[in-house]
Amino acid sequence: MTQPTLILVHGAFATSFSFAPLQAELAFHGVRSAAVDLPGHGFAATFPLGYQAPQDLAQFTSEPGSIRGVTVDDNVRALTEEAARAKEHGPVVIVAHSRGGATLTALANARPELVDHMVYVSAWAPVDLPAAEYNAEPEMKTVDNAALARALAGDPGQLGLLRCNFRQADLEVLDGLKALFCADVSDEEFRIFLNSLQPDENLDVGGPEHRAQAGTWGTIPRTFVRLGEDRSLPAAMQDRLICEGDALTPDNPYRVRTLASSHVGWLVHPAEAAVQLAQIAADVAAESDRSSASAN
Repeated sequence: MTQPTLILVHGAFATSFSFAPLQAELAFHGVRSAAVDLPGHGFAATFPLGYQAPQDLAQFTSEPGSIRGVTVDDNVRALTEEAARAKEHGPVVIVAHSRGGATLTALANARPELVDHMVYVSAWAPVDLPAAEYNAEPEMKTVDNAALARALAGDPGQLGLLRCNFRQADLEVLDGLKALFCADVSDEEFRIFLNSLQPDENLDVGGPEHRAQAGTWGTIPRTFVRLGEDRSLPAAMQDRLICEGDALTPDNPYRVRTLASSHVGWLVHPAEAAVQLAQIAADVAAESDRSSASAN
C-alpha cells in the first residue's frame, strides 16, 4: 500500500514542536508525518533576551522580531516547497490547525496538484469572508478576546507584529488563556504548553484573494475535524466554515469528524486524534492504490 505523508501545519504563536506528542502517536500507527515551521517560526523565531527571567519588559516590548513583514503568501511559498518534497514519495495529506488553515487554503488555491487530501482541525478555511473578518461574526460572540489581549506586549503598529508575554505570572492572564485554549488539561500541562509557544506572530492572515476557490481548492478531497469543546474557534463557527465549503463545492463536501477537545487539548493528549488521522491516511493510501491500479 502506498504510504502518504502527513504534513502538519501549526497555528498562531506555535511551532512544529507543538506536534511532537502527536507525531509519536502517529509513528506507533505506522503513519509518516512531517511537522513544518512557517517563516519566522521555530528556530527562525525571535526570543528577545528581555523575555527571559527576570524579564526586562522595556527590552522585550521594543526589540524587532524576525516575523515582521511575513505574509500569507510567504507562508504559502514555504509550504509549497515542503509539499513538493513530500510529493516525491507519495500522496500528500496536509493537516492544518487553527490559523494554519489560512495557509493551507491559499496553498490549495495556488497548487492543488500538490495536495491529495486536506484536513482542517478547528482551522480557518475562509470562503465567504477573508479570515480576519469572521471574528466579527455572531458565531464568535462567545469568545473571550480579552484573554489574549491581556497577554499582548508592545505596540503591534510599531513592532509590525503581534507579541505576547506568555511567561508572565499574572494569574488573571494565565487563567484566561487556559480557559480560552485548553480548559481540558491540567494546570501543569497548560504551563508546559504555554512555554512551548513563541512570543511573536505575523499580522497578515490573508485577504479576499485567499478565500477558498471552487476550481482549485474545491477539487481536493477534504476533512474537517471539529473540536467540540473549542472556546477560541467555537463549534458554531467551525460548522459555519464547513457549511460554506460544502455550499461552494456541493459535489465535494467535507468529511466531518469530531473530537471531544479544546483548541489545544488534542495536541497535549493526542491518542484519539492520532487514531482519526491514521484512518484518514489509510483511506488516502487506499484511494491512491485504486487510482494506480485503474491507470494500469
